[in-house]
Amino acid sequence: MAQAVELNGKKILVTFLMHLGDLTLTTPFIHALRKAAPDAHITFLADEKLKDVVLHNPYLDEVITIDKKGKDNSLLALMACARRLSKMDFDVLINLHPNERCSFIDAFTKVKLRCGTTHTMFKPLWDVFTPLNRKIHAADMYLDVLTQLGVKKLEHNGLEIFPSEEYQQHADEFWREHGVFASDKLVGFNIGSAVVTKRWAPERFAKVADILAEKGYKPVFFGGTMDEEMVQEAVSFMKTTPVVATGCFRIGELAAAMRRCSLVITNDSGPMHVAISQKVPIVAMYGPSSPKLYGPYTKDATIVTALPPCPGCADGMKHKCDDMQCMTRLTVEQVVQAAEQMLEQKEK
Repeated sequence: MAQAVELNGKKILVTFLMHLGDLTLTTPFIHALRKAAPDAHITFLADEKLKDVVLHNPYLDEVITIDKKGKDNSLLALMACARRLSKMDFDVLINLHPNERCSFIDAFTKVKLRCGTTHTMFKPLWDVFTPLNRKIHAADMYLDVLTQLGVKKLEHNGLEIFPSEEYQQHADEFWREHGVFASDKLVGFNIGSAVVTKRWAPERFAKVADILAEKGYKPVFFGGTMDEEMVQEAVSFMKTTPVVATGCFRIGELAAAMRRCSLVITNDSGPMHVAISQKVPIVAMYGPSSPKLYGPYTKDATIVTALPPCPGCADGMKHKCDDMQCMTRLTVEQVVQAAEQMLEQKEK
């Protein structure tokens, strides 16, 4: 174990500049940190484009952002961020991911004690280094950083995103405008994924949506603007008419909208974790990546995989499959059966 660090009553900076799903997986850490240090002042550094994940989190005192792929995508901007953070006089800095950008900012931020993980080149500057345990689920991996810092009791409520009242109102207005009534039972679909080989075919999503529509559920397609073409393709195969919410929501609004669903059927993706943060049941299709490491961080989920498992991909983190058998052998019947079982459980 690393050296125990006093956290309560301290001014703490937590830094993390990774992607949507990864950031959502840090929310149990945020909750546990606050429980362990109720009198601390906790600031979180995140990517501007993803700030909704943490912006209204009641366990944080402050959120600072940088536009890492936009105006702040330069060494000068990263140095400026480090100077800004240095002026805030933090007692403890905890970095949760060893990517170069975050590690660079942290290395040049003046702080009394640097903790957490970092890129190898900056490791000599760290006072308390906590290696990430890559053999456990990512959410537990971040929580383990607190264990290494001496926190003995990890209290949290799983994944949590807290949409603002404004975002909830926007979501409610969207449902009204699209003819969704209080009596409607919604099933959400997230058919995109940043990794092409993690995507189940649009025509198969369409079949599942039609089958559930015939059973009285109203299908809703979520996703960002990058998913619009895929969703249009899926809708073109459908016999029934779904609600298309693709590209309509920011992250906080998406979380608020997903609350309305009885179930979300999804590829391995960031929006999957957003749905889980709203305590929505999940059916998730997994191919060339291991759900043991980045799967649904909830008991209220069913993971569907190819049967028999794709040779060479099971329990891996390859993110790609040479012949796509991981996803092509995963059938409509499997997903429908899993969805029906999850919906039956929810309605009991």
